Amino acid sequence: MIDHQVRVHPSADRLPRREQLAWRLAAVATATQEAAELDPEAAAMAVNRVIDNAAVATASLRRRPVAVARTQAAPHRATPGASVFGTGGRVSPEWAAWANGTAVRELDFHDTYLAADYSHPGDNIPPLLAVAQHTGRSGADVLRGIVAAYEIHVALVKGICLHAHRIDHVAHLGAATACGIGAMLRLPVETVYQAVGQVVHTTTATRQSRKGEISSWKAFAPAFAAKAAIEAVDRAMRGEGAPSPIYEGEDGFLARMLDGPGAAYTVTLPEPGEARRAILDTYTKEHSAEYQAQAVIDLARRLREKAGPLDRVRSVVLHTSHHTHHVIGSGANDPQKYDPAVGRETLDHSVPYIFAVALEDGVWHHERSYARERARRPSTVELWQKISTVEDPDWTRRYHDPDPARRAFGGRAVITRDDGTVLEGELAVADAHPSGARPFDRDGYTGKFRTLTEGIVTPAGQDAFLGTASRLAELDTEALTGLFPEADTEAVAAYDAKLPKGLF
Repeated sequence: MIDHQVRVHPSADRLPRREQLAWRLAAVATATQEAAELDPEAAAMAVNRVIDNAAVATASLRRRPVAVARTQAAPHRATPGASVFGTGGRVSPEWAAWANGTAVRELDFHDTYLAADYSHPGDNIPPLLAVAQHTGRSGADVLRGIVAAYEIHVALVKGICLHAHRIDHVAHLGAATACGIGAMLRLPVETVYQAVGQVVHTTTATRQSRKGEISSWKAFAPAFAAKAAIEAVDRAMRGEGAPSPIYEGEDGFLARMLDGPGAAYTVTLPEPGEARRAILDTYTKEHSAEYQAQAVIDLARRLREKAGPLDRVRSVVLHTSHHTHHVIGSGANDPQKYDPAVGRETLDHSVPYIFAVALEDGVWHHERSYARERARRPSTVELWQKISTVEDPDWTRRYHDPDPARRAFGGRAVITRDDGTVLEGELAVADAHPSGARPFDRDGYTGKFRTLTEGIVTPAGQDAFLGTASRLAELDTEALTGLFPEADTEAVAAYDAKLPKGLF
């Protein structure tokens, strides 16, 4: 691996393109090996994530934000176009990426990578599939693009923290998607470089989308970045340029959005010919909630029988990392995280709520655990209000450990009863994490797909999709349609018809 030092340069420096981060990202992406030369484990994991995305997208077909995105996309018909989950038609690739990206993100249930910043690198897959279908690419091309996008995404998340400046993490997603498309289409470095500059410039937004009363925009945000990335690649292919240097310029991303004129970062990228294995550092979710809550849910399930009558609990304190405390814990200082009247988007970013429900129920369900009546259950509300988080420096250190095998995203729970007795327990990583008690393998992804699509996709349809996905590297363009499970399109259309009309 090569450590690239990235800092702000005044315009007078005339920083050469080949020394700019955007160029280095583009060069790594476009040098990605052919599918047959990819690391076998990385290629297998890419297939797992295609399965994972389809599972969570299909489960969300009748959720309002997904239906809105789908109906926005529907009028933009194109030939050959790209498929949309839950429909039989095809639309232009940027709109397919919009609809499918929203479906994948809606349940907060697909893959994650946490380091200096946050990310959901599976958000790169919908735009890659859409462009592949529209441009006549093969499954091997898609596979190459996915591995490249993950490589770039993970490198950026490791090296450049956005959260410290309250910038939303989709700013890294747009760059990764542009690079993945460039790798898939075998575009010149210059073209990808310009696309990266354009999309970083246009997709930088604040983290208010994940603060206070969180709206459905949380689901739309990555799809917006994906759509912008496709449009940026299209413009760059037509010869249009971008603000440059986008990262290092004196009025650029680092200087004005992040650490200021003295900003300096280290982004580590693979050497030419080095295996692209960053996708193996990422992990999916067993539970439909913010990733830092995954281990908390598993911990609550373990403590449930030992906790005794929950109406006798005086307080629960979760000792955890800075990120968990300040993003989904009481350290966020968001009263909405304790409000039974808020929506799902806010509840899945409230670890006090999540711990209360998991402690009461011993299970977590992507719909029932967020139901309005569930959030307003008197016993839940009473317990919920007694739960708080505190930052523990040791958990913060473990969260940022450079060794993925030692990195921890959980915490320690201290439950104090009315009689003064105390129950404690801790869990470093979720059971499904690669270092957890039950790491997800292909069977885990397959099981998650079958569970989430039950009643939506027939058993025969499930088998057909899984068989197609497992042969990703062998698929021709036509066969890529099989990566969209066959659902009841009439039922989906009937749901869509009830929505208010917009402009399109």
